[in-house]
Amino acid sequence: MSKASELREMNEEQLEFSLKQAQKDLFDLRFKAATEKLDAPSRMKELRREIARVKTLLREKEIAAASE
Repeated sequence: MSKASELREMNEEQLEFSLKQAQKDLFDLRFKAATEKLDAPSRMKELRREIARVKTLLREKEIAAASE
């Protein structure tokens, strides 16, 4: 899980990659949960929050670019 300060240092391409990776991991965990082979259910919550953080930072960068 990445901290917000670490994510703020990334550029938009890195954030997009991080977002896609987190979404893929969440999909895999949901699949494992459906087949009852999930080891750490709390990981789903962590991934959802990380996705939200990345999306928030991407939106902040988008707004900052539009205001300039």
